[in-house]
Amino acid sequence: MLNIEDSALVIIDIQDRLVQASKYGEEVAQNMTKVAKAAKVLGIPIVATEQYPKGLGHTVPQLQEAFDDKTFVTEKASFSALLEPISAQKINELKNAGIKQIAIGGIETHICVLQTAVALMNEGFEVYVIKDTCASRNKKEYKAGLELLKQYGAKITCVEIALFEWLKTSKNPKFKEVQALIK
Repeated sequence: MLNIEDSALVIIDIQDRLVQASKYGEEVAQNMTKVAKAAKVLGIPIVATEQYPKGLGHTVPQLQEAFDDKTFVTEKASFSALLEPISAQKINELKNAGIKQIAIGGIETHICVLQTAVALMNEGFEVYVIKDTCASRNKKEYKAGLELLKQYGAKITCVEIALFEWLKTSKNPKFKEVQALIK
């Protein structure tokens, strides 16, 4: 189960052109924006990647609005974010700070989300794939990616489950603020 004090959020490539290329891209961007806003409210570290932003655009504006000055945003060329030295360094910093769980989502499920999640598991993290924050260009690859992630040991979850696991109780002082994001 996700815990606030153990968690970080990793957002993979929710960029202009990738969102447009996916049938569910807009919905995924909206869902990840909710998760990012909740993470910010709860003090959960956020790492976001952008695959070749010169060609694919930057993180979509609505999601950028959920970021603050603590959000770590980096570009990458590798499909696994951990193959990029600066991303690997940031993940190592999170690990050294006591982060044990990574909630992850992004585009595309069967490529960059999959390869990053597997690399994170290989580093000893417990990985939670938030499936309604993930997309691929078509359903076949999306489903195959999720199935493989499950086989590799990732936990498959969704936005509401993740947020309410983080909150644990309606007595959490941030409950109303987070609950408002999903109403």
